[in-house]
Amino acid sequence: MTIELKAPTLPESVPDGTIATWYKSVGDTVSRDELLVDIETDKVVIEVVSPTDGVLKEIIKNTGDTIVSNEAIGSVDAGAAAAPAVSAAAPAAASPETGSVGDSLASPAAKKLIEENALDEKSVVGSGKDGRITKEDVVNHMQAPVAPAAPAGPASQNSVSASVSTDGRTEERVPMSRLRAKVAERLLHATQTTAMLTTFNEVNMKPVMDIRTRYKDQFEKTHDGVRLGFMSFFVRACIEGLKRFPAVNASLDGKEIVYHGYQDIGVAVGSPRGLVVPVLRNADNMGLAQIEKSIREYGLKAQDGKLTIDELAGGTFTISNGGVFGSLLSTPILNPPQTAILGMHKIQERPMAVDGEVKILPMMYLALSYDHQMIDGKEAVQFLVTVKELLEDPTRLILEI
Repeated sequence: MTIELKAPTLPESVPDGTIATWYKSVGDTVSRDELLVDIETDKVVIEVVSPTDGVLKEIIKNTGDTIVSNEAIGSVDAGAAAAPAVSAAAPAAASPETGSVGDSLASPAAKKLIEENALDEKSVVGSGKDGRITKEDVVNHMQAPVAPAAPAGPASQNSVSASVSTDGRTEERVPMSRLRAKVAERLLHATQTTAMLTTFNEVNMKPVMDIRTRYKDQFEKTHDGVRLGFMSFFVRACIEGLKRFPAVNASLDGKEIVYHGYQDIGVAVGSPRGLVVPVLRNADNMGLAQIEKSIREYGLKAQDGKLTIDELAGGTFTISNGGVFGSLLSTPILNPPQTAILGMHKIQERPMAVDGEVKILPMMYLALSYDHQMIDGKEAVQFLVTVKELLEDPTRLILEI
């Protein structure tokens, strides 16, 4: 019985997707719930698994093809078995690339040369008896020009092209992923359609650092291994600031301003595929421990490519922490249709004047980029000052004053 493979149902905010990678070829045996293909959208990568045990019968949509919701992309022959490979009966020792288990096919001199130059022994073709690798084979391998290897199977349609100039310098051309293309499109749109300004301030991080140093062990023990970081303090401070200045928490819909009665805070995190912004929904109802736990889970999911579209959709305000990468000062770009974004930066000790005395304090620059079409400079500055004051006196976060 043939079972059709279909693309998953995509939400309204994601009109289509692209076939990223097929992990099986036609005729391969597949198991129930085994990953067959990745579909890349503007926001996440969606995995499509086999609905049954059998053999992959047909691939309708190849790598690079665009698909829509519930479109057929292939089929599986349920209960079938793959045809045996022709080379299965060949003895393993017959190939110089495989050799006997646990044995090296390189002579002592060749092996030493391979180790010194960090080469892959399997990539060196041996000319000696039974495929043994000699020192001359290694030298010839090192002197031979290296040709870029094309990906095997259907993935070759998304290939990387490399070229070598006359002076020996190489260039590599890699197709832009849908996520990277979408991020570029949104950032360009933000700079072209908003009256974006950035206001700066600095915050003394010593009070927050003292709390963290004093209570981090007890906090982690009480909350089942959740570590107390700085981001939860910033999220809570921003929530209080957004309540006082609703325009900073608003969004633009055509010629209408939408004021949100809730705070959904987007936290920008890096992933192998690019920048993603998962959202802490109803963050006002979350404590420090829940905020830290959610951010950590989002970070792990981002690294594994497991974030869902629902976790990335929406958001009324965004926080970006370039300080984890060493950034001292930057101007973050708006995440439309949001009207503001807060940029955190590196904590650096600097001499500061305090009550007529010079003290060395751990300081952080803050940057608030905002759309001047909706937010006046006065509101933006007052919001950032509110965040600064709450962080420099964290007790006010508890007392809500």
